[in-house]
This record gives sequence, structure tokens and C-alpha cells, in this order.
Amino acid sequence: MEQVEYAQATGLLSSLWLLVAIPLASAAVLLLLGKRADKWGHWLGVLAVAVPFVLGLAMFISLAGLDEEARSAQQSLWDFMVVGQLHVDFGLLFDPLSGVFVLLITGVGSLIHLYAVGYMAHDEGRRKFFAYFNLFVAAMLLLVLGNNYVMLYFGWEGVGVASYLLISFWYTRPSAATAGKKAFLMNRVGDAGLAVGIFLMFTTLGTTQYDAVFSGVGALSGTTILIMGILLLLGAAGKSGQFPLHAWLPDAMEGPTPVSALIHAATMVTAGVYLIARSNPIFSANLTLQTIVVSVGALTLLLGCIIGAAKDDIKRVLAWSTVSQIGYMFLGVGLGGGAYALAIIHLLAHGFFKANMFLGAGSVMHGMHDQVDIRRFGGLRKYMKWTWLTFMMGWLAIIGIPPLSGYFSKEPIIAAAFEREGWTAWLFGLAALLGAGLTAFYMTRLFVLTFHGPARWTDDIHEPHESPYIMTVPLMLLALGSIVAGGLMASPVAHWLEPVLGPEAEDLHAVIPHWLITVLSLVITVLGAGLAWAMFRRGTATAPQPAGVVVTAARKNLYTDAINEAVFERPGIYLTRALVYLDNKGIDGIVNGLAAGVGGGSGRIRRLQTGFVRSYALSMLTGAVLVVGAFLAIQLGWLAS
Repeated sequence: MEQVEYAQATGLLSSLWLLVAIPLASAAVLLLLGKRADKWGHWLGVLAVAVPFVLGLAMFISLAGLDEEARSAQQSLWDFMVVGQLHVDFGLLFDPLSGVFVLLITGVGSLIHLYAVGYMAHDEGRRKFFAYFNLFVAAMLLLVLGNNYVMLYFGWEGVGVASYLLISFWYTRPSAATAGKKAFLMNRVGDAGLAVGIFLMFTTLGTTQYDAVFSGVGALSGTTILIMGILLLLGAAGKSGQFPLHAWLPDAMEGPTPVSALIHAATMVTAGVYLIARSNPIFSANLTLQTIVVSVGALTLLLGCIIGAAKDDIKRVLAWSTVSQIGYMFLGVGLGGGAYALAIIHLLAHGFFKANMFLGAGSVMHGMHDQVDIRRFGGLRKYMKWTWLTFMMGWLAIIGIPPLSGYFSKEPIIAAAFEREGWTAWLFGLAALLGAGLTAFYMTRLFVLTFHGPARWTDDIHEPHESPYIMTVPLMLLALGSIVAGGLMASPVAHWLEPVLGPEAEDLHAVIPHWLITVLSLVITVLGAGLAWAMFRRGTATAPQPAGVVVTAARKNLYTDAINEAVFERPGIYLTRALVYLDNKGIDGIVNGLAAGVGGGSGRIRRLQTGFVRSYALSMLTGAVLVVGAFLAIQLGWLAS
């Protein structure tokens, strides 16, 4: 019986390539057919993600039916690269970790695609939008399904290209075009780090296959592991919007709202977390490397909270909350051990409640003539009941109110931070606690100013309206996931991921008791939410007001953009100009000068060739006289000395 089940499972898993091929083929069809597919192209786009979800779910169930040791299926399609000793297989890997990501990408992605049918209904480029959407999903699936780092990098770059196309989809808007370029360029910095890390991997280990790399980590020196891990972390920070490569993520809001939901909830920003989790043998082998990852996560989660509390654009508040929540995930994967699974659990819960809130923000914009300023909202609960109710579920989940998903996914990470050895337990634990309070504050501010208090609409809005069912039904399903995902997934997911990430987190000795951590987390969350409710339940001023030093700095993104501009952008521009000048006046000057010298000299010598016999005779006579004169001088001893 077990052999039959194994044969059925492996037979189904041999179709892994379809998970990537279906959305990729759909993107090609929609782009190649052009306007002929305008009437039905969006439905093909939805189907091209829904079918892989069903197929991925069937594969996931088949994998679950196998013994833990056998829960891994690889499919080799062809030799992708064979150069000398470098042999890269175009292969796919479906194991507990990649299986979870496949379901998240295609499941939440299907709901976002369905929502986009209604959201983009009146956009002339809807068919092209769905083509880019499918291309993005195909690249993300290749990223998580690749069985080696080169395949991961191949999908990694595909995600970068597709995100550029989607963020700058409304490229006629200068802000959208700029945001797309900013995302593309900042991701290139991280991608360069990832590429060099893969080069170092091959140089030291002779392979890029996951299993071979992980089995060879023990033979590497601590310095090599540290450098390799930092390079991988640089790539992860770029894709996941972590400090110092976080500035592109909020600007990505210039794209259509479904793009914001797909990038910020279920796909692109989770790539960095996936990379570190997949590379857990490398990161677990060096304590200094883990501390660096935890530091990046803790700093980023606080940075995102502080800036998010000062923003008035509904989508940008949610964007900065994504920066912060991914910081919690980096904190988890940096803690190592059983915390790897905690980070993935929070990633899954975040996929539900953040997609829910982003699509809810799109629903609000749909009913408010695309207005995004929360100071101009208020009182929308009466007009958009389904949007209000579903958004409330996402709000309660992200701030960590039990029994919603965020409580079960975020609180264990806070507890794990207090389990580190030494004074860093207090540093990172208190940072995680403070982040919980700040999250409750700024997300409550967003919720209250949008749906409660007096109406503060502009004159062009007479009465907001609820979105059509094709937009609200996905909201309801995502809200349901926001409610139950954390509680239902916590322990089963941790156990499911054991073959890849190691055993579940043990109850280690924390610097303060776990029950006290739970109480403190809930108290700080309630205090943060209560403070925001008290401050904003009656609305807020609709024009910018004078602010203190902290709020002013937060409105300017804590000057991180200014620092990047001063430290990297301007010196880079000046260096480029200097190199261009050196190239034009130096390198090209020497080459052009030599060419001009040869040309000018040739021209002058050419003038001696007059074509007149008398000139040649005079030249010969002059030469003969000089020769005779020289011989006479030698003979007489004039030149003897």
C-alpha cells in the first residue's frame, strides 16, 4: 500500500514544471496576441494562477502522504549550464518549504488576480497588466522551486524585471516611472551581492546545488561562511526591503493596488526570508552572521513602525508596515533554531492579513475616487460595511489581538528574542516589544481615520460606495484567513517544516518568563491601540501641522533617502561624470591625439610628393652633395673626433 501511494505521489510530482510553465505560457499568449485578447485575457490570467494552485495543493497533499524522510521530490529538466567544472541543472525541488510557498503564492495570488479583474475593469491596458502579473508569478514560482542557487537567481532576476514592469505600469505618471526605476536599481545592489555570494559558493565548494552546498558548509572556515552569508543577506535585504535597501518598497505604491498586494503580501518581499530560511545551514554555522541578521531585522522593524506612524497616504502606511513586519521575519530567521519556522509562520499569516488590507485600501480608493489621504476619509464604515469589516480583521490580526493570526505568529518571535544569550536578549526582545506597541498605534490610527470619526471628504465626493462583489469576495476570503491562519497553522506548519528547517522551537530559558512576555505584549499592544483611538477618534486636521523633531524626521523617512542620496547617489553621479570626462579627455584624447598626429604628419610628408621632375632632381642633388660633403669631412679629419 505504501509503495502504491509513493508511486502515485512521485507520478504527480513529476509534473512540477507545469507550476512554472502555465503562468509563463499565459503571459506569452497575452503579450503575443495583443489586443485580440483584450476581451478575455484577464480571465486567462486568473485561470493561469488558479490552476497551479489546484495542482500545487494536490502535490502538497501527495507529499504529506509520504514519510518525513521521503518528503522531497526533484525534477531535472535539462542541463542549464555546463562550463568546465561548473554543472548547473535546470531542476526543480518540491519539499515542505517550497510547497508552503507555492500554496501561498498561487493561493493568495489567485485572490489578488480575481480582485484585479474588477479593479482594472476600466483600464485600457488590463490585458497587458495580467500578462505582467502572470510573468511575475511564474518567476516567483521558479525562485522557490529551483533546486540550486543558480535557478533561484534566475527566478530572482525574473521577479525584479516583472516588478519593474508592474510598479511603473502607469508609466505616463512621472512618479510611477521613477518608482519603477528606483525599485529596479536598488534591487540591483542586492542582486549583485547575491551573485557574488553564489560565485564564492562555487569557488569554495565547487557546486551550487542545495544539498551539496549544505553538506559542505562544515568544511569552510568561519570567515568564508561569514562573507558568504553577508553576501546572501545583501540580496535578501534588497528583495525584502530591509535596511539599508528598504527605500524602494514604499515607493512601489505607485503601481496599481493589486500590484501592491502581490508584492507586499505573498511574493516579492518574502523572497529574502525564503533565501535565508533555505540557506539555514549556512546562517546557523556562524553566530556573528546570525547576530547581523537579527540586528538588521530589529532595526528595520522599528524604522518601519516609526515612519509608518507619520504617513497620511493609506497605501504608504501599509507599505511601511510591510517593511516592519518583514523585519520581524528577519528577526526570526536570524535567531536560528526553531525560530526559522516561526518566521515562516508569520510570513504565511502576513500574506493573508496584509493582502486583505492592501485590497481593502484599494476598495476604499475605488469608492473615494482614488483618494489616498487618510486625513480626507472618516466615517466610511456606514458606506462600505464589507470593506470595513474585512479591513478590521486584518487590523486586529496585524496588531496581534488573540485569537487572530498575528497573535499566534508574532508573539512567539518576541518570546524567542528574549531567549538569546547575554545582554542581546534584552536588546532585541525589547525592540520586538516596542515594535508591537508602535504597530498597534499606527495601524489603529490608519483604521480609525479611515472608517470612523467625522467625514472629511473633499467636495468632489458626494457619497462613497461599496466595491462590487468581484472585489469584496476576495476580501472576505482573505479576512477569514486573517482570523484562522495563525492558530491553525502554528504547530502543524512548524512540524511540517522540520525536515528542512530543523526541529520546532524548544522552550529555552528566557531572561523573563514566557507568561510575562505574553502579558507585556498584549498590554503594550492595547496601550498603543488605545492611545491612537483616543487621539484620532474625532478625526485629524486635513492640512499638515507643525510637528516635533521625531515626527518631522519620520515624515522624511528618518532621512534615510537623504543619507542614501548624500552617501551613494551624489558621489556616484560625480564619479560617473569624472570617469566620463577622463574617458573623453584622457583615454579618447590620447587615441584621438595619436590619430591626429599621424594624420597631420602624413599630410605634411605627402606635400613633398609634388610630381615635378625638377623637384625630384633637386632632392637627389641635395642628397648627393650632403653625402660627398660627409665623405670629404671624414677624409680631412673634420669629423674624426
